[in-house]
Amino acid sequence: MIFGPVIDVRPLFPRERQAMLELLGGLGAADWAAPTVCPGWDVHDVVGHVLNDYMRRLSGSRDRYGGAVFADDETLPAYLARTNEEFVRSSRQLSPQLLIELLDHLGPRLDAMWAATDLQAAADLNVSWAATDIGSPAWLDIGRDYTEFWVHQQQVRDAVSVAGATEPDLMAPVLDIFARALPRTVRMHDRPEGSTAHLEVLGPAGGRWGTVRQDGRWRMAEPTGEPDARVSMDQDTFWRLATRGITVEEARRRSTVSGDADLTAAITSLLAVVA
Repeated sequence: MIFGPVIDVRPLFPRERQAMLELLGGLGAADWAAPTVCPGWDVHDVVGHVLNDYMRRLSGSRDRYGGAVFADDETLPAYLARTNEEFVRSSRQLSPQLLIELLDHLGPRLDAMWAATDLQAAADLNVSWAATDIGSPAWLDIGRDYTEFWVHQQQVRDAVSVAGATEPDLMAPVLDIFARALPRTVRMHDRPEGSTAHLEVLGPAGGRWGTVRQDGRWRMAEPTGEPDARVSMDQDTFWRLATRGITVEEARRRSTVSGDADLTAAITSLLAVVA
């Protein structure tokens, strides 16, 4: 399987959201104005963006509404940057309390939509950072949304210095989904059939993942035997690298690598967001 084994994150959405709502409910006015790692966005803006994610998925996947159209010659990253910024600017008119209430109201509707989805069906939105030449399965699309919500919660927590939502059962699926970017991450490196590369993420939520060169492309694979390239980093480094919360250079300083230098360089530049 190119994308690896199925992972079902649907039971985790309510728990992740409850942690987010409890966090937001305890913030003061200064907290809502705190800057985040997202350039130009404070906590209020990040929460407005999460609301946009909820509304856009319900509109598109549940209601089959096309939404904003691409401008002429606009790339996907440019489209997302533009439409995200447009919504965030509008959401600045909403009070923190209303943002919380809207997330609380719409979240269960999103949960119900995902619960009715066939995990093996074609994704409504392909996960471009996992593959661009083949369609994504629904489970990967849903998993990508879970990582989006969890990461934005962590960005808020970082901004207000309140730790949380890093229990292994909440965090491990984020790392697992991000690791599905491995085959695309090394796609430019042609290697003999059977060549392998492994990624090890250390910590309670960590794990080990592999990719193998098979039938002319890289695929997810169980990390067995001695690989041609190996990268090890801690769980905090990995999720921040995958979302560019830290630079590639910083991630490399925090990592241990061995074997094929081109493959290890590729793995330590893994990206699991659209950019």
